[in-house]
Amino acid sequence: MIRKIAVIDLGTNTFHLLIAAVEGSKIQTLYRERKAVKIGKGGINEGFITEAAQERALIALQEFKEIIDHYQVDQVFATATSAIRNAKNGGELAQKIYQQTGIEVNIISGDEEAALIYYGVKKALDIGTETSVVMDIGGGSVEFIVCNQERVFFKGSFEIGAQRLLELFHYHDPILQEEILKLDKYLEERLEPLLIAVKQYKVKTLIGSSGTFDTLSDIYRASNQVAIPKDSLELPLPKEAYLAIYDDIIHKNREERMLMPGMIEMRVEMIVVACCLISFVIEKLEIENIRVSSFALKEGVLYSIIDKLIHVRE
Repeated sequence: MIRKIAVIDLGTNTFHLLIAAVEGSKIQTLYRERKAVKIGKGGINEGFITEAAQERALIALQEFKEIIDHYQVDQVFATATSAIRNAKNGGELAQKIYQQTGIEVNIISGDEEAALIYYGVKKALDIGTETSVVMDIGGGSVEFIVCNQERVFFKGSFEIGAQRLLELFHYHDPILQEEILKLDKYLEERLEPLLIAVKQYKVKTLIGSSGTFDTLSDIYRASNQVAIPKDSLELPLPKEAYLAIYDDIIHKNREERMLMPGMIEMRVEMIVVACCLISFVIEKLEIENIRVSSFALKEGVLYSIIDKLIHVRE
């Protein structure tokens, strides 16, 4: 029996739609889309979602609903993360979405988000027996999972996402060195639990998942004519190449960043503070290698659903 499943990830910056046909353990991706909805813009650090952001969210989900109906989907699973779970009016927005589209939004905790990201990353690549740290940069929160393929040693969700950092620290373009230093000091304080946890393990590899890392790999590949298969689950991004891209990005303004091969408009503003965050983690954790997973939260949701269906049948 073939079941069609739709997964919607209502992220702070981007909404994702993934539709898959599932037959037993076989999965066929039918449709993927992402929209730069930016529901955190203008209100995330004050704990509310603006009227304009709510309107963008509702329009995006109405469009997603039309696509879902076209594919005659059997089940829809929608998860909301940092912006909605922390906003005073997040529940109100979820209710509006249900009233206007019939899509029921599950607002997940940061801990659940980290667990699902780990689940997704494990499906994309073999983490191996050595301890790595998975890092997923959202607009509202950043998830870290210290792990190997078999177990999680530490996981945490920190409300230091790129939209938050953008509004708190990135006032000049190009970003000023003093703004980077203030950002580093802020991260030192906010990431203290991670820095303490990592001291117990020899973590040499950073595994990036989600949009920023995808775009950084795109920039690397476009600039160096590196070709990979279209359906690759692991994307290349050597540490040395990343450091060169970072140095380039922090010295460019928005217009100059848009001219970089591989750059996309939905990342061009937040990528500066996101790279500052990545570089902070690389330095503090003494990271030697970078890997990039093309799977993240939405794939974690999809595979957890499929595994439950298989378990029920067994």
